Order: sequence, then C-alpha cells, then structure tokens
Amino acid sequence: MIDYIDAIHTESARFADLVAAAPPNAPVPSCPGWSVADLTWHLLEVQYFWASIATDLLQSPETVVDLVRPSDDALPAMFRQQTQRLIDTLSSHEPDDACWSWHDSGHSIGWVRRRQAHEALIHRVDAELAAGQRSPIDPLLAADGIDEILTVMMDATDLPDWATFTADGSSAEIASNAGEAWTLILGRFTGTSPASGITYDDAAIQLADTLRTSTTIEGPPAELNLWLWGRGSLDTATVTGDQDLVERIRAAAVEATQ
Repeated sequence: MIDYIDAIHTESARFADLVAAAPPNAPVPSCPGWSVADLTWHLLEVQYFWASIATDLLQSPETVVDLVRPSDDALPAMFRQQTQRLIDTLSSHEPDDACWSWHDSGHSIGWVRRRQAHEALIHRVDAELAAGQRSPIDPLLAADGIDEILTVMMDATDLPDWATFTADGSSAEIASNAGEAWTLILGRFTGTSPASGITYDDAAIQLADTLRTSTTIEGPPAELNLWLWGRGSLDTATVTGDQDLVERIRAAAVEATQ
C-alpha cells in the first residue's frame, strides 16, 4: 500500500532541493515557456490551494484566498512552508473525510493525498529535467501514477450531460512489466460547456474492463507513467500493433492534462 503523504514529503523535498540550487530563470524543457521560478510558483500554489481545501474540509473553493507571488529568491523557502502545511493538514484528517474536488469521484481527503503525491512526483521530474539530473522513481508509485492519469485525467466515461464520447472502433492496451494492465478505447470528446462556452472536440479515451486488442504498449511503470505525462519516451518499452494509436493516446493525454 502506498503512503501518499510520505510520497508528497519525499517528492516535494527533492523538488525543493533542486529548485533552490537552480538559477530561477533556467528554462524547464518539459514545460515550454516556464522558468524554474515559474515551476516553483506553480507547485507552491497547487499545494497551498489543496491545503486550504483540506484544512477546513471546504465544500467549495470560493473562499480560498489567492496567494501573492513573492520574489524569485523567496520561492524555495515559501514552497517548503506550503509543503509542510499540506502534509500537516492531510495528516490531520481521515482518508474518507469529505472535501471539495473538481473530479466527480474525488471528494475526499484520500483523493487529495493521491493527487498531490503524483503532482509532486511529476513536477519533481520537471525540476530534474531543468537541472539535467535524473533519479529513480518508486515503481509502486509509478504504477499507481499510470492508473491515476488514466482514470482521473483521461477516462471519458462519466461525462456531464453536455458532453459526448464517440468511440472510433480502435483500442489499445497499456501494460507494465510489473503485471498491471489497462485497456483503452479511443475516440473523441465533444460538446460545449454551458459554464464557460468553450466547445471541445478532443482526442479522448475510455477504459474498458476486458477487450481484445492488437496494439499493446508494455514497459517499466516509471517509463510508461512519464511517457503519458509527456516527460519521457518509450525507449525500453515494447510496442506492438498500430503506431498511430500510440501517438493518439499521447494526444489524448495532452488534451486531458493541459
């Protein structure tokens, strides 16, 4: 069983060390247009926001007060403070305690713990890419990260009334060499949000319980997780079947995580 709070602590501490040592204006290759200072501010804001939600188990984000961005030199220390605040408040509640979330199945402290563990992991990798360094990723956390991006970020099964998923008849399987596997149905997500007025026509996937497919992507959990997040390639993975479907899965991941 993964200790998500420990993962938040470990990944955030590594992130904090990296950004404190890097020039604030250094570019982040995996986040075009962002500097190390921008990356630090982003994760700092995210951790502040979810600590604010969790502290009083808020049922709406409307009362969360925006932070004021400090000078670039002050960002690493402020980040460490917000990480500790997030850890303290998530530790003070039970996983089943209810709170607000943007995800329909995510209204719990347990969901926030998991989401923030993977947020810290992915941005730790961003900081390493900016610094030209790499360090190992816990394979259990990486495998859980594959499931999290597929089920939380990408799966277009439970949609609002104004949205539609249209399958196009193609499917693929993502399988880690640790034994986990996910079957994906490919298609398009379409509709116009009544709240924002934005019209969507994006690549998307739905997860299926069982389905025979001739396209498979199999490899180490860390490699698959980082590939889905656009932080790595499939250098050591084995890809069989339709290469176009593989590119379309990445396109769906991009649409889902922007």
